[in-house]
Amino acid sequence: MKPPLISILMAVKDYERYLPDCLESILAQTCTNWELLAVNDHSTDETPLILQAFAKRDPRIRPLENEGEGLIPALRTAFRHSRGSFLTRMDADDLMPPQKLEKLSQKLLQAGPRHIAVGLIRYFCNQGETLGPGYLQYTEWMNEVIRQNKIYQQIYRECTIPSSAWMCRREDFIACGAFEPEVYPEDYDLCFRFYAAGLQPAPVPELVHLWRDHGLRISRTRPEYADHTFLELKLPRFLETDYDPQRPLVLYGAGKKGKRIAAMLHERGIPFHWLCNNPRKWGKSMHGTVWQPPDFLDQLTRPQLILSVAQRGARQSLLEMFSSKNLREGKEVFAFS
Repeated sequence: MKPPLISILMAVKDYERYLPDCLESILAQTCTNWELLAVNDHSTDETPLILQAFAKRDPRIRPLENEGEGLIPALRTAFRHSRGSFLTRMDADDLMPPQKLEKLSQKLLQAGPRHIAVGLIRYFCNQGETLGPGYLQYTEWMNEVIRQNKIYQQIYRECTIPSSAWMCRREDFIACGAFEPEVYPEDYDLCFRFYAAGLQPAPVPELVHLWRDHGLRISRTRPEYADHTFLELKLPRFLETDYDPQRPLVLYGAGKKGKRIAAMLHERGIPFHWLCNNPRKWGKSMHGTVWQPPDFLDQLTRPQLILSVAQRGARQSLLEMFSSKNLREGKEVFAFS
């Protein structure tokens, strides 16, 4: 039986420096039944000429011009012209390990419909540059989440489905809204929509994507990606997907992020209890809610907790304490990192 056609959806803007290596890594795939929808987003460099040259080498590469402007319209353009029954993304400054498409498609075939195959990632940087420790820690955390299939359990911490390390069926992608919402960061929004639609992760415990770090990455240069807490995305998704208004809602943490969450809840008219470990705050109020000591939690029946504690060690200690009370992350506790 012929394997399913895989449509690779890629937007590219002014990446002449990285695009040839990216395209070569796609041409080197062990899985050969693919098409690349490479959408030029109004580049001002040699990007269009590079795409045309590679398309002459291999007709599976299909250059297109963005029918709108910006990343999400470019991805919409790619999707609209795609023909594959399996879909994945690619970023024009990154690289594919040779077995990426093979491993993801095999896992998706094995798992069946209503699944999304997700694999491991690794950061690299240009020659002569050095990755910061934050990227290494993020990679370690992300890959452990995927290996242990805690993708939805920890979804409120960070985007747990890397933007170009997944593959799903066309019909499932359409059911999740495809690229229709104009919401950034688009990969995190899509991750939440996979979650809300009930697509089950199918982890691939092997490397499937190489993320290049450099100064021109849109995550570094675009204002939509500047706030790594992304509370304006996380909190509405929590309220839509996991919040149960019949249960007491608890916010734990009174730092800058906790105060932002409290303000957002207050603006929406959502009642909540606010706990913190600072005795000087207990009994005082902000955003219509009085700060309470941590042991106030024991007075509540079947609470839901938003945990807003940024320091990793403190957060882990609190999660262990909550677990001892049968309050589990992803079930009763939602850690907003």
